[in-house]
Amino acid sequence: MLRDALLEDIMNRNLQDIMTRTVQAVRHDTTLREVASMMRDSEIGDVLVNDDKGALLGIVTDRDLVIRGLAEGYDPDETTVGEVCTRSPVQLGPDASIDEAAQVMRDRAIRRIPVVRDGAAVGIVSIGDLAREKDPNSALAEISAAPANN
Repeated sequence: MLRDALLEDIMNRNLQDIMTRTVQAVRHDTTLREVASMMRDSEIGDVLVNDDKGALLGIVTDRDLVIRGLAEGYDPDETTVGEVCTRSPVQLGPDASIDEAAQVMRDRAIRRIPVVRDGAAVGIVSIGDLAREKDPNSALAEISAAPANN
């Protein structure tokens, strides 16, 4: 009986229940070095990229900085995140289900989804967030719950 109630509670939860609410965002003209420093200082692996009006333009990850920026020979002090970010990322609303987010991540082979309300990011959900929610004893959930590795 208790197990069924717990399963029902999990099934009825949506992204606003598990998303990270504190997101870092920068303007599209922020340099790669500035974003890399922000990621290091905040112990995060992604930053949202906004246009001049504050609307979500894209997302940049630590991997983007390395693969699309440094490995391509771009100067981290001259190149902007707008040049290397993933533009028009997949977005979901805060009322989207956890299962919907998992399906989108699976179908699109992505690890993070900005959670957006009325055009503005209100959070972000990662594959680790989903693992901690859906399978808390999995290796991914345990790794995702561990402190940052500095």
